[in-house]
Amino acid sequence: MTRAIRPHPGIEAIAPYKGGDSQIAGRDDVLKLSSNENPTGTSDAAMAAYASAGHRLHRYPPSDHIALRTALAEVHGLEVDRIICGAGSDEIIAFLCQAYGGAGREVIHTRHGFSMYRISALASGATPVEVPEVERIVDVDAILAGVTDRTGLVFIANPANPTGTMIDAATTARLASELPDHVLLVLDGAYAEYVEGFDGGAALVDARQNVVMTRTFSKLYGLGGLRIGWGYGPAHVIDMLNRVRGPFNLSRAQLDTAEAALRDRAWARACQSDNARMRTWLAVALRDIGVASDPSAANFILARFRDDAEANACEAALRADGILVRKVAGYHLPECLRITIGTEADCRRVAASVRRFKEGAS
Repeated sequence: MTRAIRPHPGIEAIAPYKGGDSQIAGRDDVLKLSSNENPTGTSDAAMAAYASAGHRLHRYPPSDHIALRTALAEVHGLEVDRIICGAGSDEIIAFLCQAYGGAGREVIHTRHGFSMYRISALASGATPVEVPEVERIVDVDAILAGVTDRTGLVFIANPANPTGTMIDAATTARLASELPDHVLLVLDGAYAEYVEGFDGGAALVDARQNVVMTRTFSKLYGLGGLRIGWGYGPAHVIDMLNRVRGPFNLSRAQLDTAEAALRDRAWARACQSDNARMRTWLAVALRDIGVASDPSAANFILARFRDDAEANACEAALRADGILVRKVAGYHLPECLRITIGTEADCRRVAASVRRFKEGAS
């Protein structure tokens, strides 16, 4: 029987997002390096705030998120009224597609871009448009060539996921300046905190009316389990996003914990430093055993193998050793594995496992 009740066509075209694996049957020593999580967790200050919030679970949270927005403004030097908070940066991405996508519009993302851009575009009724990259790096000229009168949004992650590559400020500014007036550029800065001295595009947002920045607490701050993100943009854009945002989209536990994590600057600096040190170590260790990677600006390395068969075999060998990494064939990178940067012991365990695999395969 044909169903009379159907969603709009975009919904049926969505392949549901699948997170990184977290368990291996029969093992209790699993090392999860498949979801780009902070290996040291979150700060003591954030955990204390989370525990304290439990005493007020019977109360609705503030709908204006003013305390968290004020903290973000103070720490990052932003205008508080141009900040919006959401359940992870994914929700901000969804708000943007709701407001500036929709039927008859197109949303541009790059070939290896984060899969939620396509999913959120389709969910809004818009048509996702994929443009090529060059050697796993965002290609501004390809994006500009893909723009039409129907384009509403352009999404780029900088640093990018799953490649770890990034484009510089001048290149990003050129993209923003050469886009037509009707197109909104979204700079996804989920990994911006891992780049020392990088503002995630905030200065460009302040300089223009067609750029929005999104950020998250899921990576550096170790709050992936709470789902907290935020965005910063021109006043006219934030006004529209707040019109589609639910009034209580974040709980008090989320708000209080995120603020405490943000204000613990010593913790953030230590996590950034540890990640940079071990990212360099792992990249060199893998290179020395014949596994290449692009210079990464994030908290992971995209390891490149000879072909998809070797990548799949290495992933199986790592799994046999109790190590979970991320296959990225769905991002058109079948010959690669994305490996989250863990602690020093974690990284040494990965390098040893890959070395055994390469020696056994030779």
